[in-house]
Amino acid sequence: MSKLYRHLYFQVVVAIILGILAGALFPSIAATGKLMSEVFINLIKMLIAPIIFLTIVLGIARMGDMKKVGRVGGKAILYFEIITTLAIAIGLLVANELKPGVGRAFENINTAAVAKYQQQAEEFKWSEFLMHIVPSNVVDSFAKGDILQVLIFAVLFGYGLTRMNSAGASLLLTFEKLSEVFFNILKFIMRLAPLGAFGGMAYTVGSFGLASLYPMLKLMGCVYLTMLLFIGIVLAGIARIYRFSLWHYLKFIRNEILIVLGTSSSESALPGLMARLEQFGCARQIVGLVVPAGYSFNLDGTSIYLSMAVIFLAQVYGVNLDIWQELTIIGILMITSKGAAGITGSGFIVLASTLTAIKVIPIEGLGILIGVDRFMSEARAITNLIGNGVATIVMAKSENAFDEEKYRAAIGIAGVQKTI
Repeated sequence: MSKLYRHLYFQVVVAIILGILAGALFPSIAATGKLMSEVFINLIKMLIAPIIFLTIVLGIARMGDMKKVGRVGGKAILYFEIITTLAIAIGLLVANELKPGVGRAFENINTAAVAKYQQQAEEFKWSEFLMHIVPSNVVDSFAKGDILQVLIFAVLFGYGLTRMNSAGASLLLTFEKLSEVFFNILKFIMRLAPLGAFGGMAYTVGSFGLASLYPMLKLMGCVYLTMLLFIGIVLAGIARIYRFSLWHYLKFIRNEILIVLGTSSSESALPGLMARLEQFGCARQIVGLVVPAGYSFNLDGTSIYLSMAVIFLAQVYGVNLDIWQELTIIGILMITSKGAAGITGSGFIVLASTLTAIKVIPIEGLGILIGVDRFMSEARAITNLIGNGVATIVMAKSENAFDEEKYRAAIGIAGVQKTI
């Protein structure tokens, strides 16, 4: 039992439970909880840009072949698009079957909050997004922690380093030592994860209250159920095809899952996930390319939520969508969910963009979701986290860059590998 207390996952579980109780019994703790959660998340974000940069540069330098880098990137983008489209379709199917919005009436909709997101959606331009991907000032990219811009710069830097051949060996060695330093800092910060999880749950429950859940329990239940089905059927099926155990993978990243659950931020687990995937058997160069890209383009949980939210609002307002309108929604979400990647409040911006585009569902309906969105963000973030890990393993296996010995050691199996 004494050993159990020392496990991070046990400490985080206890912290989450205590955070819920504290928020419910002492709502005034919300401000303190928010401070604790944001400090922890900021500590993690402080490391994201340098860890991604070093991991990608080291991976490309070791790969040594830019054609291979391009092949891996292309395969990853294709995989992301297929899986997120499937996630959108599943969300639409479940929402149409379970009908969480039928027979529900809502009053006191927060139209002021909706107007803010509507304006952001109207101001969003694809040309600006494409221009944003390429950094004009790389120092600013690191300062803001812009994952996409850091990724682009790291790929170019890695390419430049490979062109130096043996002359770049000393710089490569320096980067390897720096990478080890940053991961050592990460290990220290992760000890504070229980405090971050406690603060995050105390803030959520203290600010919004458990009572705010009741009118929306059916939608929340449908969202959580759909994400469980997606993980248990779609991702498990992919795992079986590529001959690895999804269950063992989930057990292996349980610390990261619990941290995301407590903080409602998938970014809080990004550096830890990258380290765990290497330990699980994925080559560093694959991890460095796929995981950062996945955090912008492979948002399975977000895709499910967005599609279900659109159908929910249509049901609330009594709008009957035909098959062509729903196919249009899939097409729009395939695009807009990528375009808003990395933008604060992107979920509502994407929803506002989609509702504006299809012009049949009142955009004011977003106000219904604003109050309970926080309670569904954990499910989205956890599904995104799990999906990105699975994508990385798939890419590693497809490139013969997966170490089966590391995998068997990680899951505690000696001999023949098992699958679920």
